[in-house]
Amino acid sequence: MIVLFTDFGWEGPYIGQMQARIHAIAPREPVVNLFADLPAHNPRPAAYLLPAYAAAFPEGSVFVCVVDPAVGSGWHHPCAVCCDGRKYVGPDNGLFEILRRRAKSTDVHRILWRPERMSHSFHGRDLYAPVAARLAAGQAVEMERAAGLRFPEWPDDLAEIIYIDRFGNAMTGLRSAHVAPDATLKVMGKSLRRLKTFADAAPGEGFWYENANGLVEIAVNEGRADQVFDLVVGDAVSVEIP
Repeated sequence: MIVLFTDFGWEGPYIGQMQARIHAIAPREPVVNLFADLPAHNPRPAAYLLPAYAAAFPEGSVFVCVVDPAVGSGWHHPCAVCCDGRKYVGPDNGLFEILRRRAKSTDVHRILWRPERMSHSFHGRDLYAPVAARLAAGQAVEMERAAGLRFPEWPDDLAEIIYIDRFGNAMTGLRSAHVAPDATLKVMGKSLRRLKTFADAAPGEGFWYENANGLVEIAVNEGRADQVFDLVVGDAVSVEIP
């Protein structure tokens, strides 16, 4: 299947235009719109979400990953990355850094293919979507092997808020498996204990838990954690061991 992973937003024509371009090339391949509301213009938080969610998709899936504030500038080359049997296309701007770091096997190629017409501002539609469709359909795409940019200053786990969902729950870039079960999470001066489910918390109580994709997430039972704790993407969190 072909998976869309972007900051384009649910409103407007952008996702529909990408889907139309994919369908024209690979009409038999299912398209899944995984994220359209990634933190805008910021590939770093998206880089921590990608490996957490990509693991649920079968090998052979092709991801179209576009969070590209420098689109059209030539600062970052279009690339195709293969990690553990899944393919990812997008800008070489750090979006694939954590994915590559955690993968058992990885290959990086620079995309040389270009369409006859390509806008300066919408490479998601004009370049990445058709490349993904061609790869999914088994068609040839002109590429060359490359090392790809690396971002060693980015930590293996990011102690920050990286995404807030429609319920106000705040995901962090911390993998729950790397945090002690009895640890306290501190955010905006508040200390939160770990609970297993929302039902374990009293109404209005804040807590942290392991979300369905293995990330540490902050929530409030029957409330919005983003409003209760005044959270935005980029806010720092800390782990305290008793």
